[in-house]
Amino acid sequence: MTFDASGRLPEAFLTPGGSSFMDFLAGHAPDLLPGRRNLGAGDLSKDVPHGTTIVAATFTGGVVMAGDRRATMGNIIAQRDMEKVFPADEYSCVGIAGSAGLAVEMVRLFQVELEHYEKLEGTTLSLDGKANRLSALIRGNLAMAMQGLAVVPLFAGYDHDIKGGRIFSYDPTGGRYEETHFHSVGSGSVFARGALKKLYREDMSATECVTAAIQSLVDAADDDSATGGMDMMRRIFPVVGVVTADGYQRLSADEVGEIVDSIMTARHQRPDGPAASLT
Repeated sequence: MTFDASGRLPEAFLTPGGSSFMDFLAGHAPDLLPGRRNLGAGDLSKDVPHGTTIVAATFTGGVVMAGDRRATMGNIIAQRDMEKVFPADEYSCVGIAGSAGLAVEMVRLFQVELEHYEKLEGTTLSLDGKANRLSALIRGNLAMAMQGLAVVPLFAGYDHDIKGGRIFSYDPTGGRYEETHFHSVGSGSVFARGALKKLYREDMSATECVTAAIQSLVDAADDDSATGGMDMMRRIFPVVGVVTADGYQRLSADEVGEIVDSIMTARHQRPDGPAASLT
C-alpha cells in the first residue's frame, strides 16, 4: 500500500468509486483477489485439502444449512474439525465445498463485500443481490478452477419479501441456480440429497429440518469416504446454521450433540436410518 508525502493514504483510497469492495480491490490491489494469482501450470487439486458435503433445506419461516467437518487431501484426512458453514451477513449464510483454503478466503472476501455495500449504501443488498455478488466472486476464480482448485459454495438466506428461506447453488464458472426446498454440494451430495428427498416435508419445524439435514449427512458419510461422519469419541459434530427473520444463528455444540445422540441411538436399531412413508 502506497502513502503520499504526508504519510496519508491517497485520495482514491478514501473515495471508492462504487459500492463493490471487489471492484475497489481490483482497481488498487488486484493481486489480492484470489483469482488473479499466478500459480503456474498443472493440476494442483491433489496437493491441497478439500472440503466436502454441505446441505441446506428450507422450513416454515427460514432455512437450515449444515456441513460435515472433514477435509481430505487425496486419501488422507487432512482435518477432522474444519468449519464449512459461515454467516455471510445477518440474514444469510454460505457453506463451502472444494479447495478449502481458497474457499475460506472467498467467504471472507464475500463477507467484506456485503459489509462494504451496507456501509456505503446505508442498506443491505437483497438476497438476489447477495447471490449475484457471490456468483461474480466464483467467476473470478475460474482460472484456478481450471487448474483443479475449484470452489463450489452453497448460499442460503432469509428473504424478507417472501418471508421465507431461499437456497442458491453455483457451478465453477459462477453460474447461479435457485434450488427448491433443499440442496446439497460436495462429494457426498448425491447421497445427502437422496436422503433429503425421502425425509423432507414442507411443513417441518426448525428442529425437524435440522434433524433431517443431519440425517442426510450421516447417510452421506455412510457411502462417501470424503464426508466425515459423527465423531462420537471426539464429540465433533456438523456445524449447523439457522436463518430466520431474527437473523443467523449457529446452533451450539450441545444443541447439535443432543440431536446427534438421538439419531445415533435410533440408528443402533435401524442402521440405514428412518424409513420414508410410501404415501
